[in-house]
Amino acid sequence: MSQETLVVTGATILAGSDQTPVTNQALVLADGKIEAIVSAQEAARRIASGARQLNAKGMTILPGLIDAHGHLDSLGKALESVDLVDTTSYAEVIARIGARAAAKAPGEWIVGRGWDQNDWSSSDFPTRTLLDATVSNHPVWVTRVDGHAALANSAALKAAGIDRRSKDPEGGRIMRDPTGEPTGVFIDAAMDLVERSIPAVSRQERKRRIHAAAMNIAANGLTGMHDAGANQETIDVVKELIDEGRFPIRLYVMLRDNAALLDAWMQRGPLIDYGGRLTVRSIKLYADGALGSRGAAMLEPYSDDASNSGLLLARPEHLVNVSKRALRSRFQVNAHAIGDRGVRNVLEAFEKAEVSSIHRFRIEHLQVIAASDIPRLARSGIIASMQPTHATSDMPWAEQRVGAQRLRGAYAWRSVLNSGARLALGSDFPVEAVNPFFGIYSAVTRQDQKGMPTGGWTSDQRLTAAEAIRGFTSDAAWAAFEETTRGTIEPGKLADLTLVDRNPLESAPSELFKIKPVYTIVGGRVVYDAVASRSSK
Repeated sequence: MSQETLVVTGATILAGSDQTPVTNQALVLADGKIEAIVSAQEAARRIASGARQLNAKGMTILPGLIDAHGHLDSLGKALESVDLVDTTSYAEVIARIGARAAAKAPGEWIVGRGWDQNDWSSSDFPTRTLLDATVSNHPVWVTRVDGHAALANSAALKAAGIDRRSKDPEGGRIMRDPTGEPTGVFIDAAMDLVERSIPAVSRQERKRRIHAAAMNIAANGLTGMHDAGANQETIDVVKELIDEGRFPIRLYVMLRDNAALLDAWMQRGPLIDYGGRLTVRSIKLYADGALGSRGAAMLEPYSDDASNSGLLLARPEHLVNVSKRALRSRFQVNAHAIGDRGVRNVLEAFEKAEVSSIHRFRIEHLQVIAASDIPRLARSGIIASMQPTHATSDMPWAEQRVGAQRLRGAYAWRSVLNSGARLALGSDFPVEAVNPFFGIYSAVTRQDQKGMPTGGWTSDQRLTAAEAIRGFTSDAAWAAFEETTRGTIEPGKLADLTLVDRNPLESAPSELFKIKPVYTIVGGRVVYDAVASRSSK
């Protein structure tokens, strides 16, 4: 008997392509793969012959959960930055920044992420005036929760050389007061005007935070993720961690839309399954900005800003050109598109590039889509890569942004699925929490974690628990061309498993976000053990 054989006993197993609950049997893992589902008697025989046992009594074994859209390096950065998530006022944002500044030497940059003006009593964008009054001897750069807008204080503007004469870049906007002075808020492409002045992190610092992010992802029950926009530095660090045996999850990379980066990779071709952990075979494009900062490109002006229809971050001809080049180089294209204009531009670009179902091109987010465009997804085999927690985060203000009519095509998971399109689910962390059960809960209930609104927001778009789990397992695997090796519990597939404290298919919808991962197993090896973590504290 191989010393690598592990027998998992006592659990309910969601087995096969239909994820059918199997009880009173055991799961045998050998040499990094699923060998068999066996009877209790056979399990006992194997354990007596020397196989290791993992007693999972009372737990449920899911196929290893996969987040189809997250940001690895950004998560690592967020874990080290000032956490501004759930702040209820600009004053609270300033207080948290001030507390961090007090622990820093004068002149050091203060970075943070997570503020959302829509959660404050005034939903207007903040300005640097109040921030300057509290923190003046540190450059401050704090990013909005969606990563598509950020606030700088005057010290950061000075460091970046920004003043009233600075021009808006294509695809970006510098917010200004009535006199033309920058307010401190930068949207989409304009953010680079400040970010390029922030001191670069060292290789070791980047490695530390990427490792911390990967461990955090595993601790949330995820066995893998699709990294939505990685640069070469991130890829190189991940390869180092894999070579050192210290990268716990599987990573599917979307290359950032950078000319030199894409040229280099298109010449060499995809990298498949490096060290059993890393695949680079897709490209991330940006059609538009985000809804919360009114940067998502809309077919008609925003309902709450009649002079604004959003921002196009990539010209349609660029979308077409990269898509054609990707097809020739065997790369998938995954295009960020949030507004209905952004989505339509991507659909038209993919069609002009003659994309078909075999290519599995994707639209990331797909938050607002015109009803007439939904059938085009399945027709071209385009995968909708969506994030359920965006809906429950955005629902307090989304109708104000887009109006009742367009809301019918917003966060429309059910309509997309019913059209015959594939639906891969994720979180967009660190924009939202890493926890996949928050997303499953949002998909099933369309409510916040206080159970509001009663009956769910636009409840006709809800998914079943089984559909939501498929979005984080088999359909996420499909979206990365990995359905033959992961996504379901079947003999011969990789032993990537998420063991949780209860069966989500039997849990009340209101309880889904409370599900806790107990073990995360990747390639037959336990990479997260909640029992050991609790006992070490």
